[in-house]
Amino acid sequence: MRNTRITFSAIGLVAAAGLVLSGCAAADSSDGGTDGAGAGDETFEVYALLPQGTDQPYGTTYLPPMQAAADELGINLTITNSQYDADQQASECEVAVAAQPDLIILWPAVGDTVRPCLAAANAAGIPVTVTNSDVNPEDQDLTEAYSGPDTYGQGVSSAEIMCELVDGEEVGILVVNGLTGNSTAINRNAGFVDTIEANCPNVTILAEQPGNWNKDDSQIAVSEMLTAVGPENVQGIYAADDTMVAGAIDALKARGIDPASLYITSIGNTFLGNPLVVSGELDGTVFQSSSWDGENAVRVAYDVLTGNTPSPRELFMPSVKVTADNADDPSVAPEW
Repeated sequence: MRNTRITFSAIGLVAAAGLVLSGCAAADSSDGGTDGAGAGDETFEVYALLPQGTDQPYGTTYLPPMQAAADELGINLTITNSQYDADQQASECEVAVAAQPDLIILWPAVGDTVRPCLAAANAAGIPVTVTNSDVNPEDQDLTEAYSGPDTYGQGVSSAEIMCELVDGEEVGILVVNGLTGNSTAINRNAGFVDTIEANCPNVTILAEQPGNWNKDDSQIAVSEMLTAVGPENVQGIYAADDTMVAGAIDALKARGIDPASLYITSIGNTFLGNPLVVSGELDGTVFQSSSWDGENAVRVAYDVLTGNTPSPRELFMPSVKVTADNADDPSVAPEW
């Protein structure tokens, strides 16, 4: 017991994106964002290769600030949505490179498959910036900059919440990872596991499975893990995002287990996760701002286009732990 895509084809995307997203206000970049100096007279052509759009909640609130920043800075955006299909994103990259834009913004669908895209852009002299999910370390030399969450650090923060909760108690937990091969999933898992091993080795990971960023898949995964290890041996759960933790909580309820009796942490502080923190079913999560993410993808791209490549390479979104103590604070109000 504890203490208390828009889905667009590659052709005609600019007009479509402008129609859907025009008039949307940019997010405030004063906290952790780039300076965002006003655009000059020059106009830039940029392809944004994304794995989601308005088909998912995050993309729905990521895209308007992205488009608003592009309008402000004189950037014509061509936006694609591969729906996390690595082959489709590779094809979209071929189209982008052939179009010879001034820059490509890449949100990798699957991190370990994007090197050919990066190499092709590099060979064509097209700079690439990365948004939301960074490329693998061995591929970073083919990119100019990254903006988005510190995904390793998010895993660290969620683990720190877990360690504080258990307070030296010997507990067994289940881990629900994201999509296999996705760099965000890999980094969050590494941050969580490394921190558990270093800070609270009294926490034992009994089993782990991917939940594929999906609530239903995660419910099935947790149900299977509970059967495999025995529910009586499980005192906690970590899920790599709030969508998956909601599925995990549903799996517990289906077994007649009160989620409030376990230690449970996650990442996101979404419209799905924040109420679970308030209700006490989720002990803690880590705030991620989709509006910051979309806006700064463009602001970092503009910096590169105007010869102001960021140093260091990474511009990280501020991460804030969210627990029952601050879940109602407007500064961490959920966005997606």
